[in-house]
Amino acid sequence: MPDPIRANYEQLLLLPPNLEQWLPPDHPVRFIRDFVDMLDLQALGFRMPECRTGRPPFAPDLLLKVWLYGYFERIRSTRRLEWACYNVLPVIWLSGMSYPDHNTIWRFWDANREAMRRLLKQALEVATRNGLVGMVLHALDGTKIAARVSGRTAWHREDLLKALKDVDEAIEQIGQEIESRGEAEQAEPEYRMPEELQDARRRRQQIKEALAQIEQAQTDHLHPADGEARMMRCEGKAKFAYNAQAVVDEQSGLVVAADATDQAADSEQLTAMLEQVQQTHGETARQTVADGGYWNPQQLAEAEQKDHSVLVCAPPQVKGQGEPFHKSQFCYDGKKDVFICPRGQELVFERTKPARHNKEVRIGVYRCKSHRECSFRDQCSRDKRGRSIEKGPHHEAVVRQVEKQRCPQNAETLSKRKHIVELTFAWVKAHQGFRRWTVSGLEKVRSQWSLLCLVLNLRKLYRWWAQGELALGAAGPQR
Repeated sequence: MPDPIRANYEQLLLLPPNLEQWLPPDHPVRFIRDFVDMLDLQALGFRMPECRTGRPPFAPDLLLKVWLYGYFERIRSTRRLEWACYNVLPVIWLSGMSYPDHNTIWRFWDANREAMRRLLKQALEVATRNGLVGMVLHALDGTKIAARVSGRTAWHREDLLKALKDVDEAIEQIGQEIESRGEAEQAEPEYRMPEELQDARRRRQQIKEALAQIEQAQTDHLHPADGEARMMRCEGKAKFAYNAQAVVDEQSGLVVAADATDQAADSEQLTAMLEQVQQTHGETARQTVADGGYWNPQQLAEAEQKDHSVLVCAPPQVKGQGEPFHKSQFCYDGKKDVFICPRGQELVFERTKPARHNKEVRIGVYRCKSHRECSFRDQCSRDKRGRSIEKGPHHEAVVRQVEKQRCPQNAETLSKRKHIVELTFAWVKAHQGFRRWTVSGLEKVRSQWSLLCLVLNLRKLYRWWAQGELALGAAGPQR
């Protein structure tokens, strides 16, 4: 009966170990190495270190490989990356048995975070070159990810105003106590302001400075450690967070555009994300779909002007399905500048008024003048002055968008949105376990989100590479 296999710590090697033999040929770490080796890091804006004396610095391509493979394997802490360089075989192989410390790893990321955002485009160029990106249907969506700061240590306008009132009352009470003691103490040459009064005034100054910062940021909640994070509805609770945006290709599942914003609403992000797609691919998809959070008449009009074909889910109050006298049933006649109701009556222009959310935008108001003789006036409107219709500056774009969604084929296309883009967010939060940013500030958050989306794309590209169906370079597969 043979003996069990045990480690032989006294085994001598006749030949030195060969790093290339440590890992199988289709290991993902080899794909990461080949992807980085094909890049021109200097042209992408990476800082190239120079050292004429002393110990040579670590090369940027080595540190970039460590970062990418770390995110590939859910290792995002710089200290854990340092640990991996000593203990994880693929990372030891990738770094060539070099051992950068966590400070070196962090300084590289901090110095090159803008350049790292350009890597997403490089991965997409590889995918496009191999015919993987379909420019037929793209889906746009956003997800809230909590900031690294806690709401418990934040500044809230309501709490600060209450604290300011309390400290003012305390200062007034201390002042009254001083006056009651008489002026004898103040006549002494070594008279000093009472310690409790000094503390109260110091506290009052700190509160006023915090309120000034909140006023400058135009918000009611602010965190001193991350002044750009905003309170948003995140995972069912109000948290300091950032809004991560992504455009995903239906054919390949690749993220073709990624960004992050400090705005809780998605309504201002439509055209900006489409422009990112166009900058990367030279065009936008034949159709881009988005949910109702992106419904914004101005954004729809801008998308039309730039020849971006979009389908944005219209809110129920805009569709008006099943309502015979809904606003969508009133047709606008541009020549006469009137609205025509379903019964053929005209609503003429009456006045303009400022928009609810933007006082600089004027809204036209049109009113029916023949409502007294109309037999359907009770069904149409309860207004004694007659039915009125409001017309915004982008009314025509809204009407065309609603008409597009009445087409059964477009409605079916719009229903595919969640199956395309929400899988990306599920991968980030569930598979990768990424539910909180590890950096502070909008620019750093944008870089981290771009890195996450890049690694998602690299995971997908790796599958094709391992099957021999992907060429990293222009000449063929880099295997």
